[in-house]
Amino acid sequence: MKRMSLIFTAGVLIFSLAGSCTKSDGNEEINLSPKSITLTAVAPQAIQSSNEFGIELFTRVSEAENKNLMISPLSASTALTMLLNGCGGDTYSQLQGTLKYPDGMTISDINEAYGSLVEQLLNADPKVKLALANAIFYRRGFSVKSPFLGIMGKDYKATVEDLDFAAPSALNTINKWASDNTKGKIPQVLNRIDPDAVMFIMNALYFNGDWSYQFDKSLTEKRPFYPDAGSAVDVNTMTGEVGSRVVYGNGFKAIELPYGRTNFTMVVIVPEGTLRDFYPSFTAQSWEELTSDLDGISDFGKVRVFMPKFSFEYEKYLNDQLQGMGMLDAFDPLLADLSGISDESIFVSFVKQNTFVDVDEKGTEAAAVTTIGISILTSVQPQPQPFIIDKSFVFAIRERTTNALLFIGQVMNPEQ
Repeated sequence: MKRMSLIFTAGVLIFSLAGSCTKSDGNEEINLSPKSITLTAVAPQAIQSSNEFGIELFTRVSEAENKNLMISPLSASTALTMLLNGCGGDTYSQLQGTLKYPDGMTISDINEAYGSLVEQLLNADPKVKLALANAIFYRRGFSVKSPFLGIMGKDYKATVEDLDFAAPSALNTINKWASDNTKGKIPQVLNRIDPDAVMFIMNALYFNGDWSYQFDKSLTEKRPFYPDAGSAVDVNTMTGEVGSRVVYGNGFKAIELPYGRTNFTMVVIVPEGTLRDFYPSFTAQSWEELTSDLDGISDFGKVRVFMPKFSFEYEKYLNDQLQGMGMLDAFDPLLADLSGISDESIFVSFVKQNTFVDVDEKGTEAAAVTTIGISILTSVQPQPQPFIIDKSFVFAIRERTTNALLFIGQVMNPEQ
């Protein structure tokens, strides 16, 4: 079973799951053995599904971007699983498939697996700060079904609050929740609330971990970095002999660097060619094979590592990628079945992620907020009826701005 880790690919971090085992490095009296995590019977399948979902979502996002980016599969899958609890019919089956949950896995199994995983992740390592929070904000006066809110509060420990969406305070409340639950790293996720919005389903994830083997700041220096496109650039590069595990695969090399007591790690993958050439072969299966190879190495041996420091923010609307993965009806105002949330005609207007990451000599700080916007179908524009000219008619030609009539006539028989 894999445990929570981080994967970095040329400036990209995504939350995933990996494990490690090591000894103390002899310099500090600290425990460098990972804490054992015991999950429910269905949790391993839920973790595997989350990994598959996350790798596919990441590769689809990366195809559309040529810049630094980071997404959080755990945050996205958590928010979307909360939404899944309110779906019915094809909307449910499509979202279940998008999240890679097998057909035989019930929503109760999924909720139970989530609770088991989160509870133990949050307590895996006292040297790593990990926080995960959920929220449901809905428009005051909008009727939400009690069973849905009950599950959100009980199984997902979600903050549930009705707000006056027309008041400026509602926007402030939502953004403050995001900021508070990411230690201020993501201070804003919304800049306005659409008049048709009735609900926001949100997840916030925060990570702050010190390297088990930290880099010496005095050794950091400018070194050349060669991007896939463009000329070489000099970047601040950390240097040191640090505890690591290294594997070489077909067309890439990878290194794993641990945090705290080594429950959490970062995996850096460096392809031989370009990222664009690498991504088609980067699948959930290849990720599992890579982490399995890393887990086959017993200790984090000392390796001379040169690693760029990096820090950036990223925002991405995920509608296109999720629709490409099969989540179709939920976004369609006429087809969405969110009857588990409300009897009103509602649909998913957007799914977006805001992320932050900072990697330096001490460790890594990362945060993500996933926001799912739910809107109400206010009206359906009637389709115009066909206009059939099948009998004698009058016609006219005019100048429209003055209404000057230029010609007028009639047609009794077009063939006459």
